[in-house]
Amino acid sequence: MIGPTLETARLILRPPVQADFDDFAAMAQEVETMRFVGGVAVRDSAWRYMAILTGAWALLGYSMFSVIEKETGRWVGRLGPWRPGGEAGGWPGDEVGWGLRASAHGKGYATEGATAAIDWAFDTLGWDSVIHCIHKDNTPSIRVADRLGSRRQREDVPLPPPFNVRVDIYGQTRAEWRARSSRVSSKL
Repeated sequence: MIGPTLETARLILRPPVQADFDDFAAMAQEVETMRFVGGVAVRDSAWRYMAILTGAWALLGYSMFSVIEKETGRWVGRLGPWRPGGEAGGWPGDEVGWGLRASAHGKGYATEGATAAIDWAFDTLGWDSVIHCIHKDNTPSIRVADRLGSRRQREDVPLPPPFNVRVDIYGQTRAEWRARSSRVSSKL
């Protein structure tokens, strides 16, 4: 594998591997899962997208992780740092994004995994801020961003091709994340 493995209480986050592809392609066919990220994708398109995510690990040193349920060993999605093309790619910022299979929705996995990925992006990649690109009608992802402490920064930003989707940008700085994390830790 090209990158690290992160663990949370219920999840293993690791770079994608070939064995993930059938589950990745199946997720790309889930209408509800894909409706805010360009729609369902045929198997060949899913392969190209997974190859892009995997290749970014080699080119940039980061990308989205495969999300594995610890209890079952099942692949349930992808999430993590994302900025296609790096600094020169036209992406609106350093993003931590998420996308989970329908069977994993509503379990808190997006928040749990994104928390680990944001910590890793700030601690290891040295990012100063993090964003989340979210379609204005994607209420579940907006709730995840809220739980992470992110706030809407900009409205209706077009993502560059081939995405061609208009999104709102949610986010926060490293200082805001650290202040929130210390407040949450002190209450535990």
